[in-house]
Amino acid sequence: MIDTHRLMVFRSVVATGSVAAAAATLGYSPSAISQHLAALQRETGLRLLERVGRGVVPTPAGRVIAGEAAKVLDELTALGSTVSDLRAGKANRLTINSFSSAGTNWMPDVVATLTHEFPDTRIRLRIVDELAAVSGNRPDIALTVRLDKPAQVSGYTHRDLMTEPYVAVVPADHELAARTSVDVAELERYRWIDNDTSHGPCRQAMLNACAAAGFTPRFVVETTDYPSALRFVARGVGITVVPRLGATDLPPGARALELTNPTPSRTICAHIKDSEACNPVVTRTMELLRTAAG
Repeated sequence: MIDTHRLMVFRSVVATGSVAAAAATLGYSPSAISQHLAALQRETGLRLLERVGRGVVPTPAGRVIAGEAAKVLDELTALGSTVSDLRAGKANRLTINSFSSAGTNWMPDVVATLTHEFPDTRIRLRIVDELAAVSGNRPDIALTVRLDKPAQVSGYTHRDLMTEPYVAVVPADHELAARTSVDVAELERYRWIDNDTSHGPCRQAMLNACAAAGFTPRFVVETTDYPSALRFVARGVGITVVPRLGATDLPPGARALELTNPTPSRTICAHIKDSEACNPVVTRTMELLRTAAG
């Protein structure tokens, strides 16, 4: 068995980049940290760290162990929270997976309402974009997006919440900013800000619309999320195309235009675990989500 405390020490060393920094963070002496690392390397039979200058970096094997250690320690933290809840008499739990734009725009109000109406239920929200995570971590409810037919997940019932169009977001002083709509083909000649470097389905809907209009966007900046992309747009760096929900709170200096010919769209759906379908907390959550979508 691998000692989880040593995993925690190793994770801290990787995160801080040195034994001394990890010692200062954890309140140990550097020699104690070194002893834990040596013991962990003996347990695993692997060389996990190598020196670079005055610090250390993980070896290829160390990077793998650090990634797996993060998962193990996160699960142990969740288990600790469960134990605390049970001691406090809070036996009910609800786990929700949500993609980022729904998590930003819908879930704060949903979770606030649930914690008020069901104070003895522990609500856990994960921002997870991949549909595969539903089968992996088995949440009670998972919000996902789809471009075509619904994906079936064993043990879950699928419900569509809404289908929303995409919009073009341009700088406030852009030559298109005074308009209310724009054809996708008109966007070819401008610089683009990419907003999803993970190349998920939401990005694919935008690329499909551009392909239908006969071009591939010319990306000058690659970002991982809508808020970052929108701020580049607001500074005049380029334009971007996002689902309407992703353009709910535009930064000053950005304008949203309807997209036409074609109008890309995505469908937001919920996957409800069959074994929890009659749970009143799940039922209330679905009511709140339908209200948010409406």
